[in-house]
Amino acid sequence: MGMLDVLIGPITTLLDKFIPDAGEKARLAQEIATLAEKHAHEIALAQIEVNKTEAATPSLFKGGWRPFVGWVCGFAFAYYFILQPLLVFVIAVSGYSLPDLPEFDMDSLLAVLGGMLGLGGLRTFEKYRGVAK
Repeated sequence: MGMLDVLIGPITTLLDKFIPDAGEKARLAQEIATLAEKHAHEIALAQIEVNKTEAATPSLFKGGWRPFVGWVCGFAFAYYFILQPLLVFVIAVSGYSLPDLPEFDMDSLLAVLGGMLGLGGLRTFEKYRGVAK
């Protein structure tokens, strides 16, 4: 709901300037908020339908990108947090010099992974609406 508040805040400020009646301002602000929530909900439902269609297709080129991105993110995540520290430890204990190991841009990786897992504003919206389990 925070994102909607950020978007609706400037509109309610404009309402303060142009509509003197407090009751009318509150009614219009509520109507704008309701329309914004309804629009966000419709967008989410449309995306869910697209996701269902993509997941149901047998074509690797249409439905295969999600698993590919998921595996790439999962591998990079495992390398960064498990494999690389263990590799550094084993190489250091064995007495060999350690070459520079590749590093990932974890901020970008976590943004992609978070988006794929749905860890964004929609979860907060679900909690606000009381539909989260």
